[in-house]
Amino acid sequence: MKATIINCTLKPSPEESNTEALARVVIDELSSEGVDCELIRAVDQEIKPGVETDMGEGDDWPEIHEKLLGSEILVIATPTWIGRPASISALVLERMDAMISETDEDERPVAYNRVAGVVVTGNEDGAHHVISEVSGQLIDIGYTVPGQSWTYWNKGPGPGDSYLASEEGKDWSHSTGRAAAQNLVGVARALAANPLGPPPSDD
Repeated sequence: MKATIINCTLKPSPEESNTEALARVVIDELSSEGVDCELIRAVDQEIKPGVETDMGEGDDWPEIHEKLLGSEILVIATPTWIGRPASISALVLERMDAMISETDEDERPVAYNRVAGVVVTGNEDGAHHVISEVSGQLIDIGYTVPGQSWTYWNKGPGPGDSYLASEEGKDWSHSTGRAAAQNLVGVARALAANPLGPPPSDD
C-alpha cells in the first residue's frame, strides 16, 4: 500500500517546515503499518494554476498526478494563514479538480476507493475550519475521508509560537495523528477488499 503526503507549506526547501514536522508523525505511523510513503513539498514543484491534469510545458503536476493514482492514501498537510488553508493547498486541490471527470477502466472516478486525510498547523486558531474545507474538497473529488482522519496543532487564540518552537499540546496532536494514520489504513484496506462500484449512469 502506498501513501502520498503533500506538504502545502509556503516555505521552499531547505527551510524548516512546521507542517512537515507534524505530518511526519502521521508518516511514521503509516510506515509502521507497512505503508510506503512519499512526501512532496508542493512549493518546490512547478505547479501551474489551472484545473487540468496537464497545463503544458514546464508543468510538474502530471508527475504528481501519477503518484496520486499510484497511492491508496493521500494526506494534505497545510498551514493555517488568516484562518484559512494556505494558498498552496488551494492550488493543489484546484489541480485535483480534473480528477472528478477522469475514470478508471470500470468507469469509476479515479479517486474512488482511495482515502484521504488532513494535517494542519498554525500559530493561530482556525484548524477545524481548515480541516472541514480541505476534507469537503477531497470528498467532492471522490476520495473517502474516514472518521478522525486528521490531526492539527495550533497556538490559539491569537498569534504565538509555531509548532517547532513550542511543546504545548503536542502529545494530543501526536496521538491524534497516529490514530488518523490507523484509520486511513483501516478504511483503505476495507475499500481494497470491498471496492465502491461506478456511480449510476444518467440513463
